Amino acid sequence: MYADYEYYTTEYKGTLPEEEAVKALKQASRHIDTLTYNRIVGAEFERLTAFQQDIIKETACMMADFEHNNSSMINSLINSYGINGANISFSGECANCQIVNGIVVQKDVYAYLSQTGLTCLSLGV
Repeated sequence: MYADYEYYTTEYKGTLPEEEAVKALKQASRHIDTLTYNRIVGAEFERLTAFQQDIIKETACMMADFEHNNSSMINSLINSYGINGANISFSGECANCQIVNGIVVQKDVYAYLSQTGLTCLSLGV
């Protein structure tokens, strides 16, 4: 995990109960690995700059909260549905979200993570 429960509650000021927060932080960390093409694992977190580490920790917390609070929407299998003129669809993307490597992530959170330089596909894997 890139952020532990202590960081989540004291630095980030997260409010999820411990069990839910730890589960969400683990999932968010796995998603960050996907978004960064496992570069953090390859480089070792401790060897990253303090700037990169801070962004990754905060991003893990932001993603944990977002994914926990929106899990039903993110995991929805609905792509399109209509009845009596009312329509619903879900493609995984919205005004503030996008799908990157199969991960639904808020655009501003992805842009923040991108400041680490670890999300750039042209760097190679």
